[in-house]
Formats: sequence, C-alpha cells, structure tokens
Amino acid sequence: MKRWGLAAFLVMAACALSAQAPDARAVLAKAKQRTEAADFRAVGRLVRVDAKGARSNMPVTIKGHWFSDGLKVLAEIGSSGPARVHVLLEMRPEGQITIREARPGDKAASAVPFERWSESPVRKWNTSGTTAGYSYEDLLEAQYFWPGQTVEKETRYGARDCEVLKSVPGAGQRSHYASVQSWLDRGIGFPVYVEKSLKANGPTKEFTYFGLRQTEGVWSASQIEVKIRGQAGSSLLIVDRGSPKAKLGAGDFSTAELTHF
Repeated sequence: MKRWGLAAFLVMAACALSAQAPDARAVLAKAKQRTEAADFRAVGRLVRVDAKGARSNMPVTIKGHWFSDGLKVLAEIGSSGPARVHVLLEMRPEGQITIREARPGDKAASAVPFERWSESPVRKWNTSGTTAGYSYEDLLEAQYFWPGQTVEKETRYGARDCEVLKSVPGAGQRSHYASVQSWLDRGIGFPVYVEKSLKANGPTKEFTYFGLRQTEGVWSASQIEVKIRGQAGSSLLIVDRGSPKAKLGAGDFSTAELTHF
C-alpha cells in the first residue's frame, strides 16, 4: 500500500504540474490573433545608431492588413534620393513569406532573394561583416506561424509577468533564424522582449518593446529597439502616429502602389 500510495502521489503530482503548465496553443493564440486582425497604418522613423552614438534617420510609413490568404505589409522608407524604397512583404497563413521591393525609377517591382532577407532595406546601412539591425525579415512576425512552438518558462521581464514562447521554423520554411524566443505579457499576449538567434552560429538579435499602449482595443508599442549581442550600436523603429483600424483594402498593396513614388 505504501508503494502504491507513493506511485499514486507521483502520478497526481505530475498531473497537477501538467495542468498548471502554460498551454503553448493558448499562449500562441493571443500572438496570432493580433496578426490575423491586422489593419493598421503607422508613421514614424527608422533610426540607426552607430558604435559612436551618431544617428541616421529615415522616415517610414508601414501599413498592414490580414486578408483571407494571409498578411500583406507595405513599408515605405525614405523621402527622397536613392535610399528611398518600397517593400511589400506577404505571408501565407502557414508562415511562408515572399518579399518584393521597388526603388525610384523602377518600372516594376523585383523579388528580394532569400540571401538578402537578413540585410537592411536601407542600402547605405548595410556594412560588410555585420548583421543588419532591422532587416527585411524583421518587418514581419512570422515566428508565430511556424510549426515548432513550446512554452519555455514563466518569468518576469521588468514589471511584467511573461510567458516565454520558443518558435522554430519548419524544414521547408525560409528564415535566417534558427529560433525565436518571445517574452509575451501574460495578460495581453504582446511581446515586451524578443531574442532571435541567427543560423550557422550567428549572433543573437535582441528586440525590446517600449511604450506599450492600447488604442481602440489594439495593443502596440511606440518604440522597438534592436541590438545585436556583442556589437555596439542599435536600430530603432519609432512610431509617431497611426491608426490600428485603417480600413485598408487590396488596392493599398497593389503593384501600382508599390511602384508609385
């Protein structure tokens, strides 16, 4: 009876721990729901801070909408000159991505090859031997649509209780990241901190979200800073204004819109 009682106790304890453990599907659902309800327009700046603290600014407008066949995001970066670029990113519901871009003078948009997804859309910010702060791929949050999802732990980040979700791409999915860990606020499912580990033993990129706010029922951040572990400097996406319910349609992401300057 004593042995049976100990075994029963261990089984009951394991069941209790399992019941208390965060459900990855429930944690993931909050993050995916934000993307699947996307209909936003944001106006602000991309800022690059070099190793000496000098800043370079680029105006940016980003708009996104979730359609029946997935997400479309159009980023318009720069106001004049050769650095100006329009980037259209499309993500299918299973997390597959295509990226096209157009620059002043282009008669048609061109596909951005996978090899360049880890670069910055701002060409003059690409420096040989370094990894871009905000890359093409970072303009999407595709990690929440990858097949590999586990909750690593529950912890605090600053003043917020978080669930740490680890996302791993599938064998057939194109990404320069081997894995992404997201510290998601337990109450709202919004990231407060994210670590993206590059493949081939590359460095880790650290994203910190500042100024979390809710507008018309939609959560967003006023500023996102990315640092590359082991490297000086950083990059920031600063949102000055926008709308979480922009009422966008297919025409806002058309080929004509992409190539219009």
